[in-house]
Amino acid sequence: MRICSIILIFPEPFIRDSRSNCTMEGIGEIFEMFKNCFPLSFLFFIPIFIIISPVSPVNAAHEFAIYRMQQFDHYDMKIGSKMSLINMEARPLDAKMVTRRCILARLKEVTGAKYRELIEQKAGGLLILLPHNLSTMTADTKQHLQSLEQELLSTEDSSVPVYFAWETEKLRDVYEGVTGGSGDDAATAVEALFSSASANGFQMVMAGSQAKALTDFQITNIQGHLSGYGIEEQLPTIVVVTHYDAFGIAPSLATGADSNGSGVIALLELARLFSKLYTNSRTHAKYNLVFLLSGAGKFNYLGSKKWIEDTLENVESTLFSDIAYVLCLDTIGSGDNLRLQVSKPPREDSPGGQFLQHLEKVTKTFFKEVNFQLVHKKINLADELLAWEHERFSMKRLPAFTLTHLDSHKNLDRTTILDTRDRINEDSLARNIHIVAESLARHVYNLTSQGNIQLFTESLDVQKDLVSAWMDHLTSRPRAAQLLPKDASLLTTLEETMARYLKDVKRSTVKTDKRDPEFIFYDGAEYKMSAFSVKPAVFDLFLALAIGGYLAAIYFIIQNFHILLGLFIKLTKPVKATKVN
Repeated sequence: MRICSIILIFPEPFIRDSRSNCTMEGIGEIFEMFKNCFPLSFLFFIPIFIIISPVSPVNAAHEFAIYRMQQFDHYDMKIGSKMSLINMEARPLDAKMVTRRCILARLKEVTGAKYRELIEQKAGGLLILLPHNLSTMTADTKQHLQSLEQELLSTEDSSVPVYFAWETEKLRDVYEGVTGGSGDDAATAVEALFSSASANGFQMVMAGSQAKALTDFQITNIQGHLSGYGIEEQLPTIVVVTHYDAFGIAPSLATGADSNGSGVIALLELARLFSKLYTNSRTHAKYNLVFLLSGAGKFNYLGSKKWIEDTLENVESTLFSDIAYVLCLDTIGSGDNLRLQVSKPPREDSPGGQFLQHLEKVTKTFFKEVNFQLVHKKINLADELLAWEHERFSMKRLPAFTLTHLDSHKNLDRTTILDTRDRINEDSLARNIHIVAESLARHVYNLTSQGNIQLFTESLDVQKDLVSAWMDHLTSRPRAAQLLPKDASLLTTLEETMARYLKDVKRSTVKTDKRDPEFIFYDGAEYKMSAFSVKPAVFDLFLALAIGGYLAAIYFIIQNFHILLGLFIKLTKPVKATKVN
């Protein structure tokens, strides 16, 4: 039996066509599978599209700190907004539609008139971006900020919550995205529509709860004294007073370096220097020295008012039966000017008049670069807010005055977030403390006829390193009155420091009258806000149309794939060569 092997040799085009047909049949089977279970196959493609998408979910949200504008009530006057929560779309300041929108703007764009317009248009909120370094701002920008602070605080019972945030790189991107996607500058409606659809919007969401009134908030005063030589109750008393709180448009940004951190440092240094003199029997003066750190000074000197009611008007307080004068220290941390603000000029033969003469002589003799001047301003009883802290004591017919480098109580440097560490001239502050110490010493030791001598030199001199350290500590955190409850760590530090130099150091806490409170503070000074990148509603319309068109095209291809496949094979099938005889 013969076995024959037959080898079939096909032309190369035939092999290629067969492979192509097999490939097409495989593709056809895959499409047939997706055709039979189309909804399931659509879910198969969705994760693939998400994976290859260039959009990163991490970059779609940004969290940052925001600082709320002051909110407090002063009798019938209500400052700040009672609303604090924000969960709404961001819009630029010049947007045509601002109702129930969070307005995002840079500092230089916001004015008092713009703010009042937002109130009238019922905007949902205002977020103002501040330059990250306030000290590098131009003089015009600083003046604009101080003027804006006063205008915002003069608007009563606003319905628009105002927040501040540092302009970081990411927040700058958010701002540019908001301002660039408004579509308000488009020439036509079509351009505006496509501009709005292509831009990225942002949803501003604030984490936190609605601000509430601090009904049981307590204001803290800290006092101590140095007893004079002799029977304490029979000696005259000099009271040195300064308030320790700061003020600005946003409580969490108010560090108050000059007003009134400089006053606090001066009081502590005076307590340290005179404690050394009073512990030596040869330099123990016949004056009692009382040192008072008062609370809520920026709120009409509420701490001093309560201290006067509880101490000076108390018949059992024998230490204050004979007060020579009250010296208040306020804003003495820079400049070459010193002003003694008085409500009534003291008589020359009175203790206050003698202290004034010593001040003039010390500055003219040892500190000729200092321009000293007496400023007389009567108390305006028609004004609900007092100008200076000494007026609280003058109203009780006590000789009192305030030492400051400012010409007027209306100076905006006293109530601004620009009062930062870099504004302090440590040499000027140490020099001014030295002037006060020399003038006080000349009075309590009656050194009028002793010639041109200086007591505070060498080991008794003002320590600049200590002044600098205290300034760093006081400006390392905000010192707004509503942020300093009775258990605040700063108050504990101040109390412990005074206890090292003075006797009978104690706190006294006071509350406002619940039936007719002079001031009501509110919580919620600092929050966290998230900016979520979102597309506008018109983008959803375009996206829905695009998805619908895409799905319709896919469905048409799958349903008619056999027709398309046949057409594709015909188009790709090679043409057979015609044999010519």
